Amino acid sequence: MLKFPIVLGLTAYSWWLLAVLLSLRPPWLERVVGLPAIYGLHGMLGVLAVVLAHFHRTSLYAGEALAILLGDWSFWIALGVLCWSVFFMSGWLVDRVALLLRAKRLVEPVVRHQVSVWVHRLNLVVIAMIWLHAHLLVRVNQYFWFMTLLDAYTLVVLALYVWKKWIAPDGYLSGNVVANAALGDTSREITVRLDRPATSLRPGDFFFTRFETRGVAHRDWHPFSVTGTDQSTLTFTIRQNGDHTNRLASLPDGARVRFEGPFGRFGRTAERHDAAHPLVLIGMGAGVAPLMSLLEAHHTTRPVHLLWSVRREADAYFRDDLEQRVAASNGRLAVTIRVGRFRREDLAATIPRRAVQSGAFFVVGPNAAVLANQRMLRRLGVSSRRIHQERLTM
Repeated sequence: MLKFPIVLGLTAYSWWLLAVLLSLRPPWLERVVGLPAIYGLHGMLGVLAVVLAHFHRTSLYAGEALAILLGDWSFWIALGVLCWSVFFMSGWLVDRVALLLRAKRLVEPVVRHQVSVWVHRLNLVVIAMIWLHAHLLVRVNQYFWFMTLLDAYTLVVLALYVWKKWIAPDGYLSGNVVANAALGDTSREITVRLDRPATSLRPGDFFFTRFETRGVAHRDWHPFSVTGTDQSTLTFTIRQNGDHTNRLASLPDGARVRFEGPFGRFGRTAERHDAAHPLVLIGMGAGVAPLMSLLEAHHTTRPVHLLWSVRREADAYFRDDLEQRVAASNGRLAVTIRVGRFRREDLAATIPRRAVQSGAFFVVGPNAAVLANQRMLRRLGVSSRRIHQERLTM
């Protein structure tokens, strides 16, 4: 019978493999729980696997030299990848600690997003090392059926990963850029005409996009929210605040773009909410993009209130369009645009009591701002179950 410390190590290994499966973003699971929940579980499995691996390696007596060496190396590599990912690819700590956020912004121009992606893929090397580690341990490899199950699980997960990344038929949507216009000094509106309609697109959805033009983060996938509801022509409102988005100004008309998705649960969540109760949309800067598609879909059929904060008056680039929609909504749509962040007293004075008690809230913007608005809404009396958020994380 396997000893408990060995069980800890095998559990950690199983969780690493499950995290690899979740990294493939299964569409059926995304539509049920949403991509943020999938990424949250992916990250939590990685953290817990490292914790279990630590107790595993500190609780066992000496064994085969090469097996112990592989185990130690795989642990330290996994710990290093975890620390890197928490800092560069997750908002767990960075969004909540101002000093870490400033440090990240300082090094972002040097450490590109794609570097972090490849560092994260070192987890595959860790898995291979642990697999060999297990096969070298006599106290483990003597159990034939157990080793068969371990090998089968490993083979299935890695085969699915290789299939999805490099072999599976290309079912991605694709299209050509037909417009690329500046919206103020910090944002752009990019329009892509698709080769075939995105029939599964819902209001509030987003795509992982890849621009097939060298010099514009070629082969990098990044998530961008769709601004409208047109299934044949996709429009994206993008804030230029990173190594990838800053190069979008050079994207030429006719450039090819590929899309994975759509992803998102905003549309389905809004449809499930009682139509007699209002939708309250809170967008910060370019975070208004997915909210515009929700507004377009619902502003003539149910109460909708958009609260949009911008840095400067010139950044309210949708003002004219919103005024036209207010006029066409028969009193159902209200729009509040504010220069600067909404404070708690602003929200209390702007959001009707009825909306606080029964409305569905959708909050989109930079990570720290989304967290701050969630806290303010809860203090006003909005139930956490009625607050839905999306953070502008690259």
